[in-house]
Amino acid sequence: MTINEAQDQVIEEFSDFDDWMDKYQLLIDLGNEQQPLDEKYKTEQNLIEGCQSRVWLQADEIDGKVVFQAESDALIVKGIIALLIKVVSGHTPDEILNSDLYFIEKIGLKEHLSPTRSNGLLAMVKQMRMYALAFKAKTA
Repeated sequence: MTINEAQDQVIEEFSDFDDWMDKYQLLIDLGNEQQPLDEKYKTEQNLIEGCQSRVWLQADEIDGKVVFQAESDALIVKGIIALLIKVVSGHTPDEILNSDLYFIEKIGLKEHLSPTRSNGLLAMVKQMRMYALAFKAKTA
């Protein structure tokens, strides 16, 4: 599945709900479905700067694809990072770097987050792109 196909799937999932309380519940459910992050990855180095909550992001390169794992101590944030992982994990560094993450806008996530959460979301996306860039540089 391409990044855009994954984004379209997310948009479709969210379009089933009109009420933002239901959408928040969907985010929380997504976060709860996520595998807990191994304690060894909960390091200062994996903490994302700029997030109000604590978010750990681990990236590994497996067969030329970047695979992300993450965890947060806040339910909604955990759901947001789960969404990002669902969309970009398992793709090549180039695919991640060249992707336009339009689903964030389309599902209305940005305008329904507090400014600090919005900054955190941008920090998560930025960190995922930084990992992709680092893996790309390693193979170049």
